[in-house]
Amino acid sequence: MLSRTVAAITLTLFCAAAGPAYSPAEARQFVATYCAACHQGDSAAAGLNLSALLSVEQAPNRELWNRISLRVRNSEMPPPKAPAPPPEARERFAAWIDERAKSAACTASATPTSVRRLNRNEYTATIRDLLDIHLDAGHALPADGAGGEGFDNAAETLFLSPLHAEKYLEAARLATETVLRDASARAKLLIARPGEGLTEIAAARRVLEAFLPRAFRRPVAPAELTPYLSLFSAARRSGRDYDDAIVYAVRGALVSPQFLFHIEPPSTSPDGFIDDYALASRLSYFLWGTMPDSLLFDLAAARRLQDPEILRWQVGRMLRSPKSVEFATRFVEQWLEIRELGRTIQPDPKLFPMYGDDELRSDIRYQPIMFFHELLVNNLSLLNLIDSKFTVATRKLQRLYGLNVAPPRANAGGQPQRIELPEGSHRGGLLGMSAVLIASSYPHRTSPVLRGKWILQALLGTPPPPPPPNVPPLEEKQGPAPKTVRERLTEHRSNPACASCHARIDPLGFALENYDPIGRWRTEDAGKPIDVSAELPDGTRIDGPDQLKAALLARKDLFLRHLTSKMLGYALGRGLTPGDACVVDDIMAQVAKEDYKAQTLVNAIVFSAPFRQERAGRRSRD
Repeated sequence: MLSRTVAAITLTLFCAAAGPAYSPAEARQFVATYCAACHQGDSAAAGLNLSALLSVEQAPNRELWNRISLRVRNSEMPPPKAPAPPPEARERFAAWIDERAKSAACTASATPTSVRRLNRNEYTATIRDLLDIHLDAGHALPADGAGGEGFDNAAETLFLSPLHAEKYLEAARLATETVLRDASARAKLLIARPGEGLTEIAAARRVLEAFLPRAFRRPVAPAELTPYLSLFSAARRSGRDYDDAIVYAVRGALVSPQFLFHIEPPSTSPDGFIDDYALASRLSYFLWGTMPDSLLFDLAAARRLQDPEILRWQVGRMLRSPKSVEFATRFVEQWLEIRELGRTIQPDPKLFPMYGDDELRSDIRYQPIMFFHELLVNNLSLLNLIDSKFTVATRKLQRLYGLNVAPPRANAGGQPQRIELPEGSHRGGLLGMSAVLIASSYPHRTSPVLRGKWILQALLGTPPPPPPPNVPPLEEKQGPAPKTVRERLTEHRSNPACASCHARIDPLGFALENYDPIGRWRTEDAGKPIDVSAELPDGTRIDGPDQLKAALLARKDLFLRHLTSKMLGYALGRGLTPGDACVVDDIMAQVAKEDYKAQTLVNAIVFSAPFRQERAGRRSRD
């Protein structure tokens, strides 16, 4: 059954066409031979009536035909037992669609870089670094919804409501009151005081001249100081002392759009490049989730940040900084759909009481984050995310996994460390981590369906369609003879409405059945040996998690394209469009050329046209 909905990034799944020229007539013949039997008329499967489509070249249908191309190439369509095209015909049909979709995408109009506000995490981190206070200033702000490529920093969802305005006023008051109570923060803000020939207004001007450029993340014209000096003067007239009056003016800046939004001046560059200050801000919020530091500001002031060598050096410096853990946390939690671990997602406490250990629960949640951070800092291959010879774990996590590896630093206490995995540990890559396995299980049992869906959606970017209406749930009653999850799911799949989609989803999940709902290794379910063998839609046979990882590595380009698209969307703070397809192509080519190194991906994004230019146009293909 062809998907009715699919992530927008599926539009970027392109491959170069190969072989002799392929004509529209041949494409129509392919559809008539292998697709039309199920997809025509009012009762067309999945509501997809191919006979109603005028042409595979029709522009409004580009996204639909790209979905069809992906399913055909992956041998998911035609469904099992239906007449199937030979591999060469399958590939030529898919490549023909891809080439035309690619051409249309690369000539698409530029996408404006949206103005967006700081999300709650960015706001909290920026207040912390701007005022040098340890305060969760954004804790009372409304939660930010996911938009764009699935992240909460996307412009599509970062609107400003009346409730936000009220909360920002409260947060600014709390932050400035904290500054007055903190001697160190107070001294760093109040760099000038009246006296010895310096008037009050002159001292206030000196304070604001130092503060506002950092708050607004760009140079501030003299005229821009006027409203804040007026706030200072009004506060003094009302009887506030000098310190309180300065803080009152600062509070006004903290509710200004210039602080709350990512606002950039129009580009004056012939090639549309943003200025150094805007680039410093984009870079800092991408890799740190907060405002630029003093070095980035200094480089921007010297107009040196656009220099390729300096920009590349800054990327490396920023990834090595402890601040980059914030990027790893926000990106990985949302990409892998594990943000709700320990909150709305958690195993049954009666069946798995060990999950009640706060330290172990934290270790589980942060393992994929610290693993990803390890790849970034040491510029390791991104393919380690699929399978690896090492992991990052604490001693408690090792015990959960049945490992006993001496860590490099024996006195590290409960801190996560990189450890080399013994042969046959089954713990390499993300699929061996409890965080992923818990997030793709039910509280009381495993679910091959949830785990298969997670792989398709989070790793490959090819989510299955939603189930049809009125599909009965999996039978939970065990009866006199307990059945394994696989046995019950096999019965469930006998429903014809379920079979075709489950043929794509379930094999991936079956291969992970050795992991219980909290990720421990097991060999039995319901007292019976676990069967982890499966056959993928293209005929590839797998037997357990190690062979599943090998199969995913064989599809590494699909994985890399999805990861690239997700990270590019996160960096830009917006959803990708057809016009970004060629940018993704370029980035992927660079990453593959450099052995899939993590920093190559980050650098390629930073140097891409959408990241550095005012408008996200297509890059030069010279």
